[in-house]
Amino acid sequence: MAPDLSPTARALLALEAIQNNPGITAERLGDRLGVTERAARRYVAILREADLPIESLSGPYGGYRAGRGLRLPPLMFTAAEALGIVMAVLEGHRNAADPADLVGGALAKIVRVLPERVAGPVHAFRHLSAAPQAPQAWVSPELTTQLIEACTAARRLRIAYRMGKATDLAMEVDPWAVVLRHSRWYLLGWSHTKHARRVLRVDRIIAIETLTGTFTPPEGLDALRTLEQHLSQGWTHAVDVVIDATVEQASRWVPRSLGRLEPEDDGRARLRATTDEPGWYARQLAAIPASFRVVGSPEIQRAMAALGRRLAQAAGTAG
Repeated sequence: MAPDLSPTARALLALEAIQNNPGITAERLGDRLGVTERAARRYVAILREADLPIESLSGPYGGYRAGRGLRLPPLMFTAAEALGIVMAVLEGHRNAADPADLVGGALAKIVRVLPERVAGPVHAFRHLSAAPQAPQAWVSPELTTQLIEACTAARRLRIAYRMGKATDLAMEVDPWAVVLRHSRWYLLGWSHTKHARRVLRVDRIIAIETLTGTFTPPEGLDALRTLEQHLSQGWTHAVDVVIDATVEQASRWVPRSLGRLEPEDDGRARLRATTDEPGWYARQLAAIPASFRVVGSPEIQRAMAALGRRLAQAAGTAG
């Protein structure tokens, strides 16, 4: 049990334990709360003073239970608890960001009734709900809450960031937004240590210190778009593809995470990016419902040729 809980907060935890375990004894209740049996009885007394019908059962199987006339108090969440709920639902349900979805609508209702002090960080949270692609490293809701509050207040942070098994990097950053993409959490911001825009994985942030300095966030920042464009750059192999469609048309088929679309003089779209996985990238290009040509990217060209041979073989037309 956290040592900084108020008597009222512990009394509410006692109420929850009694409701979930009818007949719970004072000794077991104390164990649940991490307090002595005498203290557990005191929290029961606090509940009764608040006119909550907590009944005592006598006999060898006696204990406490909630009376039939009990009316539950309103739901109360800390900022970290509220964000933890949002994080869990977004990671586990594909359309949780859509208010028209059953789960998404329920989540939106919960957020709407939260006090502004708690709901503020949740509203400031930027996300994209998508089906998980890989097991997600555990992310602390408490730490994520600190990050989002720093984004909201535009407060500079000093961060300890894990680069490898035994290597930690200290950096000062202006946190712009927290983003969920494909079940992985990222912090987007400006690194004063590297003098560059940075995307940091939240599960690798091991410590946060809020500094006195503030900053002005970029005007009109599209956090998700910026993140996806950033993730498509800086890899080993260059990608250069001309698509026989306009940029507007191509943007319907090409996710922003694949790269940056630029207009050519003849009106066609040019896709520029980098990748460490030419084979995977070739499969993404093959899904484009328009003709295209790979230029200046030998690794992608070889991967496309290999994919073409596999498809021809599967169709029985190879050779």
